[in-house]
Amino acid sequence: MNLNYHHLHYFWAVAKQGKLTKVAAQLRVSQSAISTQIRQLEEQVGQPLFVRQGRSLHLTEAGRIAVTYADTIFANGNEMLSTLRDGRRHEQQVLRIGAVATLSRNFQMSFVRPLLDASNVHLVLQSGSLGELLTRLSAHSLDLVLSNRSVQSDAENAWRCQRIARQPVSLVGAPRPRGHVFRFPEDMANLPLILPSKASEIRTAFDLLCEEAGIRVSVAAEVDDMAMLRLLARAGKAPAVVPTVVVRDELREGRVQEYCQLPGLHEDFYAISIKRHYQHPLVKTLLARDEEAVLSATSLSAGNRSSGMATRKRAQKRTVRTQKI
Repeated sequence: MNLNYHHLHYFWAVAKQGKLTKVAAQLRVSQSAISTQIRQLEEQVGQPLFVRQGRSLHLTEAGRIAVTYADTIFANGNEMLSTLRDGRRHEQQVLRIGAVATLSRNFQMSFVRPLLDASNVHLVLQSGSLGELLTRLSAHSLDLVLSNRSVQSDAENAWRCQRIARQPVSLVGAPRPRGHVFRFPEDMANLPLILPSKASEIRTAFDLLCEEAGIRVSVAAEVDDMAMLRLLARAGKAPAVVPTVVVRDELREGRVQEYCQLPGLHEDFYAISIKRHYQHPLVKTLLARDEEAVLSATSLSAGNRSSGMATRKRAQKRTVRTQKI
């Protein structure tokens, strides 16, 4: 007898939620219908998959094994739909990238810039929390996630987390008079500073640096968004602790000055994908670049473009769509 995937889907949904009521409401079916189909699946496999404890259902050992298989089955199904539906819509390659909302816009722009020269690419950019983006990545509604935090694979998700760049963290502020050299740590004493929020790994490292150096910091502002941190640094009211990539344009134009690189402080940038039978060719190309190329904000080489990102001679509309989730 062949496996009834309809029964399996109901079982899998209840296993994830733990309650029939939630699944029944989501799927718009009666609880009794779900119970019947799960019972038929249990009869087919010859073992109970759930035990009831109070109002909740808990997996048996056989149920946990079944969930592991079901995770793979439905993930492969989502991957197949994603690949066949969006892979080459209207002769365009669709690439969906998520970026943590607080991630530097300059870094994001540098990372995707090669795609902007490819007329056959439909680029979708989404922002959100790391948890939200990983959920979408797991469901194959994103191809790649950009983050400044690494993630580890677990029993449910085979994350591939690749560090693609590292940037120094510096103290930057309004240009100082010619000949005035900033001395670290002496000139840090009681200097009002614009800092990343306490939730930031940069802030944690900076606080530790100050503690070890015996520096007492005066906080002018705390910001959890790199775009706002950039604007405040550019305003010049107080120096800011920031990765140099965030204020790259302002440093080049002389609107702000790098007072010093903070010893031992850096920000890492990661590209997170998930193990798939079919890896998006554009993801392969983007991740094949070295760190200098990722941060250089230049186009891919002609050789790379010819392997899947070539500009079509016939007119094709290039699409870039940004979303916030």
